[in-house]
Amino acid sequence: MRSTTIKSGIERAPHRALLYATGISPSQMDRPFIGVATSFTDLIPGHSGMRDLERFIEKGVHTGGGVPFFFGVPGICDGIAMGHKGMHYSLASRELIADMVESVAEAHRLDGLVLLTNCDKITPGMLMAAARLDIPSIVVTAGPMLSGRRHGRRLNLTSDTFEAVGKFKRGEIDKKELEALEICACPGAGSCQGMYTANTMACVTEALGMSLPGCAATPAVVAEKRRIAFDSGVRIVELVEKEITPGKIITRKSVENAIRVDMALGGSTNTVLHIPAIAHEAGIKLPLERFDELGADTPHICNMIPGGVHYMEDLYYAGGIPAVLSRLRDKLHNTPTVSGKKIHAIADKAVIADADVIRAQADAYHAEGGIAVLKGNIAPDGCVVKQTAVSDEMRVFEGAAKVFDSEEAGMKAILDGNIKAGDVVVIRYEGPKGGPGMREMLSPTAAIAGMGLATSVALITDGRFSGGTRGPCIGHVSPEAMEGGTLAIVMDGDRIRIDIPKRSITLLVDDGEIKRRLAGWRAPAPKITKGWLSRYARLVTSAGTGAVMR
Repeated sequence: MRSTTIKSGIERAPHRALLYATGISPSQMDRPFIGVATSFTDLIPGHSGMRDLERFIEKGVHTGGGVPFFFGVPGICDGIAMGHKGMHYSLASRELIADMVESVAEAHRLDGLVLLTNCDKITPGMLMAAARLDIPSIVVTAGPMLSGRRHGRRLNLTSDTFEAVGKFKRGEIDKKELEALEICACPGAGSCQGMYTANTMACVTEALGMSLPGCAATPAVVAEKRRIAFDSGVRIVELVEKEITPGKIITRKSVENAIRVDMALGGSTNTVLHIPAIAHEAGIKLPLERFDELGADTPHICNMIPGGVHYMEDLYYAGGIPAVLSRLRDKLHNTPTVSGKKIHAIADKAVIADADVIRAQADAYHAEGGIAVLKGNIAPDGCVVKQTAVSDEMRVFEGAAKVFDSEEAGMKAILDGNIKAGDVVVIRYEGPKGGPGMREMLSPTAAIAGMGLATSVALITDGRFSGGTRGPCIGHVSPEAMEGGTLAIVMDGDRIRIDIPKRSITLLVDDGEIKRRLAGWRAPAPKITKGWLSRYARLVTSAGTGAVMR
């Protein structure tokens, strides 16, 4: 065991003394030392219920014959960080989380890891650490939140708070209704109710084989989640004993399975950042084009909010990810999982309890998967759109650019009524370097929807979108404006054409004029010049490569 380094031999007497000071007994010294990385915090509803799951993981590790050691990992709530300086830190925190898990596991020579996580950047950060360390690891995602309720109608965070701001601005609802929605939309612990980034990453984790079957969709507040936590604690000791590491689970084939499940669910575009980053840590090259190739061959079989109508609780009751695997079985590689069962065995045992929530491939909501990769002179290295959340009439769109150099400027123009039907809102200098941190644009996209412009206005950015975004919103434009990409020289009034079926996005400006503008372009001063974000901005790569660190 790795932990022998800190607990065996006469020269390790001081180390054992310090370990005994934590309260463990001599009889536990020969057992596997299991680190439980927990992102519990009172600040995030997706994590506030983790204390309960920690208890059950601890029971499971003890039952399995291991010794659990808990250590904390920070979490940022993208919803709370949205629309202000805080969002600069969200994506960048993914790297911090991976580094922290690595640091603790290596410094204390832990034999295995249980990774208790839930929200947007915490889950991929922990998976990146697991792939990098390649020591036995299992992920427990804490589960989705139940839907809210008001006057017999189900509520969710995006439609009933972020988009409600735009509805209030245009007089569709009054302040009393807005305040009522604030109270009712999010009824308790769990990650936000739809196929937003947190839940998408939970589903990706299960499809990747890094969490137990059923973990992703099981709500935060049900007893089954406790049992999954307990079983994960037991299982990690078995993984240590059998020397089953992430390197045997996270392979090119399992990564492709995860992408297919993501496409079938219509998941968040943020997976195009996170899956390549996880693959990078596992030594797997994953070009952006692979998402489009797999998406073209994977039908969209789950119509989840924000683009659809079903909630995570609907997916849970319909059979969860095992049922999705069952529907996709003929397209999936038969890869191993941390459960000890292979993907096909899990699919074969699954029960599909609702054939509308999880449709057969022949009855899919869309013939292609949720995410499309577009290319053109404005994004030669690619950009992404959640195509299943775009209405038919907006899949091909041409309009005049309204250009803003920050999210705040764009948001103000939208709420002030300065954006009209036929406009293409361009928000730039919000990429990994320019942001820095590639802020999510849920506030502007939700405001556009709330103002009734979702079927007549497009938005393009080198930033990214929340999983809650819907409509013709194109993000991850690469190269980003701060790197001198074409987005940097777009001017008000320029015509831009978006053609999702043809996978193209074009600035309708003469090539010679584009070259002339680029020759005269100079990078603006960095928005943040102190603290660790300034270092991040210097070291981070483009969105097209997963925004990994050099």
